[in-house]
Amino acid sequence: MTRLDPKYAWSNKGAALFSQGKYDEAIKCYDEAIRLDPKLAETWCNKGAALTNQGNYDESIKACDEAIKLDPKNAIAWDVKGIAIWNQGNYADAINAFNEAIRLVQRGRNRPMV
Repeated sequence: MTRLDPKYAWSNKGAALFSQGKYDEAIKCYDEAIRLDPKLAETWCNKGAALTNQGNYDESIKACDEAIKLDPKNAIAWDVKGIAIWNQGNYADAINAFNEAIRLVQRGRNRPMV
């Protein structure tokens, strides 16, 4: 029998809540998954997306930076970071983040959000 690792259940629950626009609840789930395993790059990225949707751009960038530190080839983390930076009005840095996302996608480094 396969045993479910709770960190993935928390991350998946966060993704389901995110899909419903329940960003506060999603972030709590992502935080619990990260507490169980701080090396979950995709969960950090998903947390960044939820924070961006809340308008919490500084925290989103921090979450995306953590995802990128763990997995520098995560194109979605670069894209979400770019969106947060763009919303802060820092267009040059946003373009740099988007360029990195595009470069990674072109090299087949695109990872789906969970």
